[in-house]
Amino acid sequence: MDRIFFFLHMIGTLALGFYLVLPFILSGTAKLSAPAKEGTLSAIGGFNRFAQYGLVIQLLTGGYMMTKGDYSVAWMIVVVVLLLAMFALGGIMSRPLRLAAAGMRENRDVSAETAKIRTMSLLLMVVLVIMIFFMVYRRII
Repeated sequence: MDRIFFFLHMIGTLALGFYLVLPFILSGTAKLSAPAKEGTLSAIGGFNRFAQYGLVIQLLTGGYMMTKGDYSVAWMIVVVVLLLAMFALGGIMSRPLRLAAAGMRENRDVSAETAKIRTMSLLLMVVLVIMIFFMVYRRII
């Protein structure tokens, strides 16, 4: 049973990989035409929702595995806080994504929304890299 949960945890990790490449995807959208930018932002919104489901998988499977393993309390607190930060940042980013896609359809200036999306995506990438660091080097704390 532990191997099944570990496998599901790795599937959730793959879903979160989107957050690692998101800032690079967003940097390339500046050169796109308005319809292509709208489509890209809509696709990013769908992938963000997919990554949020990956976070739920991470929460459930990781929570189960923490009950079965020998982890320090400090490590568990750090990991849970980082996971909650990823939930929050991904959720906060969904609104500017919707507003930017709608603004592109209405030919409005969406530079404020895209700046927020860029900032949130960078923060998500940093938090995910920190999370991966603590997963690999769990004996540090």
